[in-house]
Amino acid sequence: MTRKSTDRPILSPPKLFAIALTLLAMLAAPAWAQSRPEVRPKVGLVLSGGGAKGMAHVGVLRALEEMKVPVDLVVGTSAGSAVAALYASGMPVEEIERRFIELDWLSSFRDDPGRAYKPVRRKQDDWRLPLAPGLGVSMDGIRLGGGLVTGQNLGFILNELTRNAALVEDFDELSIPFRAVATDLETGVEVVIGSGDLAEAIRASMSIPGVYAPVERSGRLLVDGGVANNLPVSVARDMGADIIIAVDITDPLLTNEEMQEAFSVVGQLTTMMTRRNTDDQLARLTDSDILIRPDLEGHSSANFFDGPVLFELGATAAREHAVALNRLAVSGPAWQAWRDSVEGGMWQPGPIARIEFTQGDRLASEFLRERIRQQAGEPLDVEQLEDDLKRIYGLGYYETVSWSMRPSEEGPVLMVRAREKSWGPNYLSFGLNYEDNFDGDTRFNLAAGLRMTELNQLGAEWQTALQLGTQPWVRTQWYQPLDYGYDRFAVLGVEYRQDDYSVYQDGERIAEIDVGFRQIDLAVGMELGRNGEVRLGYVRGLASVDDELGASVAPSDHVHQGYASVQLVHDSLSDTFYPKSGAFAGIRGRFERDGLGSDREFDSVTGMLLGTGTWGRFNLTGLAYTRQVVSGEPGIENAARLGGFRQLSAYAPGEITGNDAALLSAYARREFGGPVMPWFAGVGFETGNAWDTMDDARWSGLVRSWSLFAGVNTFLGPVQLAGAYNNEDDWTAYLNIGFSFTQLFY
Repeated sequence: MTRKSTDRPILSPPKLFAIALTLLAMLAAPAWAQSRPEVRPKVGLVLSGGGAKGMAHVGVLRALEEMKVPVDLVVGTSAGSAVAALYASGMPVEEIERRFIELDWLSSFRDDPGRAYKPVRRKQDDWRLPLAPGLGVSMDGIRLGGGLVTGQNLGFILNELTRNAALVEDFDELSIPFRAVATDLETGVEVVIGSGDLAEAIRASMSIPGVYAPVERSGRLLVDGGVANNLPVSVARDMGADIIIAVDITDPLLTNEEMQEAFSVVGQLTTMMTRRNTDDQLARLTDSDILIRPDLEGHSSANFFDGPVLFELGATAAREHAVALNRLAVSGPAWQAWRDSVEGGMWQPGPIARIEFTQGDRLASEFLRERIRQQAGEPLDVEQLEDDLKRIYGLGYYETVSWSMRPSEEGPVLMVRAREKSWGPNYLSFGLNYEDNFDGDTRFNLAAGLRMTELNQLGAEWQTALQLGTQPWVRTQWYQPLDYGYDRFAVLGVEYRQDDYSVYQDGERIAEIDVGFRQIDLAVGMELGRNGEVRLGYVRGLASVDDELGASVAPSDHVHQGYASVQLVHDSLSDTFYPKSGAFAGIRGRFERDGLGSDREFDSVTGMLLGTGTWGRFNLTGLAYTRQVVSGEPGIENAARLGGFRQLSAYAPGEITGNDAALLSAYARREFGGPVMPWFAGVGFETGNAWDTMDDARWSGLVRSWSLFAGVNTFLGPVQLAGAYNNEDDWTAYLNIGFSFTQLFY
């Protein structure tokens, strides 16, 4: 039999194989997800500026990694540039989150690295002249700094965050190609930064005008990129991105009802500018691009302590675009290969080939070299280097002191750059202190100082300060280093001060005298590390009674003073007025002799110990103070006095007077409120007395004072209200501004 043929043709094996391949392709994942990497579209990630809200970008990165979406290039403006740079350098998202949570955000808005990095001679002036607002003075008048913050601490933070990419000069050589966007302050046009020092690029991109000083780069002054291009889609497109993932956290415009204050109006003008250029960039997005807008309502650009919440809001917004993002996902092996390539760019520090210094010409080149412990041929010690740079900055001569790395044929080169203050080298500072016990004893003093610095190659200074008020004071002094390292120095000074003495008898005030002191002094000294100093000095002067009320208790003639002194000080307190850690220890010997020009002959010792520590928001401070005449007769103009705020608070200022005095006190306080303007409240206990000689001291003769206080810390020092009660059933209330424990010693 013959077999009948059918109408359908028989498929040959090659055709069956072709059909099978077609079906497999149709059922497979997106073409680029399973194909070779070279045919995958180039994905560009664009992160906008937005201050603290930029932490939402980190959440977006976390979601992209969960979906296995690789990024081929990343561009950022302002806060977006910081997140983009860290990701481009190969830092894992989990590490970025951890760094942002642990970061001391408040320090990035301060230039002062901390009181611990100031020399002791600077610390001595802090309590009288605490306010240094960045004012310079010259023959042309008063000059201002370029911003409220020069960015010193911010520079250290960015150096630490980008350490893995310290030797990368071309940002295309990062694990992921990167660009930062800044604005040319002169022309207002965008500046795309794709090379140089990575930390400096971020710093320029996030330099908020009027807050941070502009960054000088290649002859241009650069400020926040949000002014020109807050969502740089165009930059990513120019870098060759086929598909763009844009994350927009730009603030929306306020309604009329929301603009009720002056600050809101200023904010609206700023937002209007960034919103306009952001909308221009959004118009460049195509249907294949992805726009992510996290819901950040209720969060401001200053919510730096809401990191975990902002991370999650960013991640949630990205997950809402999961369908579109999954088109860009790759397989597990492909994703791992991409992650390996990104993390493979981590930099390992090696020996430094050489160190290069850049500084102004006011000081000798050895000035910086003598202060840097890092040596060529040794591995980079970042912690030690930044500690040295903070000490240099603490001298007050430089606008910024920074470091960076660059590659060379012989190995890594460490570059240290000290940029002199544009408003220097002569600076103004101010101070105010006030004490009122609401019982007729009011002390008010207003002070101003002019410090002329860098007067020779060794760094000499001439400082003049004037205080007007209840206790007039004026001093001018020349400070001369004797070597480049500042270990040894000499000080020549001329001073006038007036002090008021209340003389009490049986608890009743019997006299008030104003004593004027005129003196010239010379001292030589040596710094003992960061927090110590020893001085040997000679003082020649004159004391006279300028005014006297009540009983005649003071000498009517001038009293000549001439004495030698030796002083040893350790001061590691974290703050002059509101210390939370550290200690102060000081001892001073005074030896007044006829042969040195004095009408008196006596020896005295002044000593003080202060320690403070903080646990959470609770602080405990203890103090011991004594002043004793160990031989001779000092006279009333040299009397030791107690009484007044935190010097046996329940007694009037100077109510407790004698040749010798002792004071023991302890204070416990707790801090309340937020990190920007915390307030505090606490209790204190003080005991002590004054005697003709310490031989008269008895435990039973000690007077006691208990106090309750509350206040807020300000740029002039704490403003405090206190009530005090003593063992004689007397009550006293105080309003005090600017009290410092260290003024008891100085």
